[in-house]
Amino acid sequence: MEKIIIKETEVSPEVVFDMENNNFLIKGKSVVTEVDAFYAPLMEWLENAQEKFTNRVDFVFDLEYFNIFSSKRILFMLYKLSDLKKNGVDVNIIWHFSMEDDDMKEVGEDFACMVNLPFEFISNTTHTEFA
Repeated sequence: MEKIIIKETEVSPEVVFDMENNNFLIKGKSVVTEVDAFYAPLMEWLENAQEKFTNRVDFVFDLEYFNIFSSKRILFMLYKLSDLKKNGVDVNIIWHFSMEDDDMKEVGEDFACMVNLPFEFISNTTHTEFA
């Protein structure tokens, strides 16, 4: 299965879907205006990969911010991952959030209640350097 690697931009997150190395990551900001153009290939990849997952899948979301349009697509992705779990794949969601951003943790908790997947919440500490 071909991997997907998308570099982060000012409006879109870094994405890594790499089955060979069992590395699945969405990281950064997602404020894309053409959400279907960005997320549809990711959803299609997950759909096509359903039969190919054999190992435990740790799917990492490390998003600092996303808009409402992206939120809906992320939820659709979580539902797709929930379907994988129903088909016997050991799926675990790792949800990163900043200690200074309670909203991102709450969104993750809301998503966890909506889908039947185990969520692991990890707080990222922000280090401020003083010159």
